[in-house]
Amino acid sequence: MDFLNSVYFDNTVRSYLMVAGAILLALILKRYLSRNIAFLFFKLSKRIWKVLDEQAFLGLVVEPLEWFLLIAVTVFSIDKLKFPGVLKHTIYGHNTGEIISRIGTGIIIVAFIWLILRLIDFVALVLKQQNDVSDIKDNQIIIFFRDFLKIIVGICGLLLIVKACFNQHIGNLLTGLSLVGAAVALAAKESLENLIASFIIFFDKPFFTGDVVNVNSITGKIEKIGLRSTRIRTADKTLVTIPNKQMVDSIVDNLSMRTNRRAEIKLDLATKTTLTAAQSFIDQLKKALEQNRQHITSSSVLFREMSKDSLLIRIEYFTEPFTLEEFDALKQQINFSIKKIIEDNNIELAGNSTTVIINESKP
Repeated sequence: MDFLNSVYFDNTVRSYLMVAGAILLALILKRYLSRNIAFLFFKLSKRIWKVLDEQAFLGLVVEPLEWFLLIAVTVFSIDKLKFPGVLKHTIYGHNTGEIISRIGTGIIIVAFIWLILRLIDFVALVLKQQNDVSDIKDNQIIIFFRDFLKIIVGICGLLLIVKACFNQHIGNLLTGLSLVGAAVALAAKESLENLIASFIIFFDKPFFTGDVVNVNSITGKIEKIGLRSTRIRTADKTLVTIPNKQMVDSIVDNLSMRTNRRAEIKLDLATKTTLTAAQSFIDQLKKALEQNRQHITSSSVLFREMSKDSLLIRIEYFTEPFTLEEFDALKQQINFSIKKIIEDNNIELAGNSTTVIINESKP
């Protein structure tokens, strides 16, 4: 037993063993304790949110909770030991014991902030799952405020580290940084404008994630609306990043919010086409469009113009707001029908190489 009372570096062997035992016990039980604490919190949350994924919650929370418990037990256990006198040195007016103590405090704060960030991710996930039942387009607001809240928590964590590790009064620090902050705000004017624009986008809702828009001659699908910019995936599969200020200031054509899709076909008939043939051609075109009335909401076929070179027939029809693939398939079907009518009626189109003649075997 005398061995346990032996002193090395200002601490007894018993003290070292007790600290090592506490750390070892925390290392062994961290998984068990963190899962049980997380499960208890999950049960409490289940009373508030009915739609909860237990595996998703544990996957987000257990790991940072494990590290937080282990780091907290390790730091608090080591703090019970006396700092060895032989290791005491002064660095820029601070002794090494104080420096190590503040480093330990900073590590605990970082682990705690990591845990809070994961909890924010989980709350956002729950709200998103609940919102999927009602309005999926509002999910982008949840993602936006999730990112915004994580930035706020990160800033608060940084201020806590400044307070705890550098012994600086946060109030005085913020007051001293007010002028610097004003200068930074002027320098970051564009970034602040983009941040304000992002709030305008989320509250005004001119478009949502997943919408197809046209802005500044760029057409594509919105993949993400961030705090500073909006990312658009174009038809060429490139990713275009547009500052939110431009998305607010520019004219945005939201193609996904259209009530109909419009198609237009212009046919230039040869001037020698007789009035009877032209009238019959127009009637057959109208009949072809009528055959697709289940998809076409309105249509018109007009003898629009007449010039010395051609007779202009204009076909216009509006369809339901199909996807682009469905719309293209319908257009192709109608184009085939128009082509067949041209061939069946021996309609000659204006131009040198646009004459269509059927029954070529006939004289």
